Amino acid sequence: MSKPDLPKPDLPALARFAEHLADQSGAIIREAIAQRRSFDTKSDRSPVTEIDRRVEASLRRALEAAHPDHGILGEEYASVGLERDFVWVLDPIDGTKAFITGIPTFGTLIALAYRGVPILGVIDNPVTRERWVGVDGTPTRRNGEAVTSRKGTALGDATLGNGNPEPFDARERAAFERLRVDTRWCVYGGGCHAYGRVADGALDISIDSGLDAFDYCALAPIVRNAGGAISDWEGKPLTIHSGHRCVASGSPELHERVLERLRLQ
Repeated sequence: MSKPDLPKPDLPALARFAEHLADQSGAIIREAIAQRRSFDTKSDRSPVTEIDRRVEASLRRALEAAHPDHGILGEEYASVGLERDFVWVLDPIDGTKAFITGIPTFGTLIALAYRGVPILGVIDNPVTRERWVGVDGTPTRRNGEAVTSRKGTALGDATLGNGNPEPFDARERAAFERLRVDTRWCVYGGGCHAYGRVADGALDISIDSGLDAFDYCALAPIVRNAGGAISDWEGKPLTIHSGHRCVASGSPELHERVLERLRLQ
């Protein structure tokens, strides 16, 4: 039996709360930037710092106090209430390697999903002090100003971004190379920042693999509400259960060309 419809959420108020969370995470991270950043290595060989854990713990406390009936899916601590209608998705520092090495392309990702589908997203870069906010039903904003993705770009004229090619398996690498050679040029290492740049029209395509829900859920409302398109590599909408691949394009038309290149055998 399907769940009954809930009253429509107050998305503007939830977006303000998400930005409050981003203010909170940014203050912690900026204070830590001047300190030496030691790290541990997790079981998947990815690094984690004490700041990752401190930021997520702080955001979780705020969420539990303000929205005790919502679930939380985070990177550093166990998930809570994923069966609930509203689930917050947290990546305290997306780009921990960049953070450790002082390269300012890392950021905090905050998303709210309704029945598994992201409806609100925040990318907050605490160093460049750029913040993208995407909320279903309203235009995406960067630092409070509405932005739109670039339209009318042919695949051969498009610029491409990839955060890190290392997670690609052999088939993914072949698909990525088919796409890469058909675009104008590719930039690497942008991380979450690259998806903000698709939303504001500076970049045409961003593609990654080896991701988790906390890596891509915040990106979806931001790209989508700027007029772009974002999906898994098969073209399916992103949910908290979408696997590990994500691709975003500046327009639905360009996205179809991108998906065609990824599907070719």
